[in-house]
Amino acid sequence: MNYWLVKSEPVKYSWEKFNQDGRTFWDGVRNYQARNNLRAMKEGDLVLFYHSNDGKEVVGIAKIVKESYQDPTTEDPNWVVVDLSPVETLKTPVTLEQIKADERLKDISLVRQGRLSVMPLKREEFDRVVELGS
Repeated sequence: MNYWLVKSEPVKYSWEKFNQDGRTFWDGVRNYQARNNLRAMKEGDLVLFYHSNDGKEVVGIAKIVKESYQDPTTEDPNWVVVDLSPVETLKTPVTLEQIKADERLKDISLVRQGRLSVMPLKREEFDRVVELGS
């Protein structure tokens, strides 16, 4: 199993809306590195859901329920989506400040590549964020 983090501005697509929908395809990725990360996602992989810009916090855990396929919002074959379903809301959101202050998370992609919208995580990074949110 692999672990990931995806970012969404809550005004565009919030964790609450995601939970209401129960499933969504992750579209709008127009960065090649993020696209390659989408292509690497496998069914069953776990994903941290991060509210960017407003909030700047990890709010929940999702899972990959369908591997990459053509992004239906564009005819450009370069872009793909995956399907996600919510798994669990964190009891306490984990803020970017908490992540930056945690020695065990000093190398997390969220800090090193802050603008990337889809990023891989090490299992220990995923587990630490979940622990902070428990």
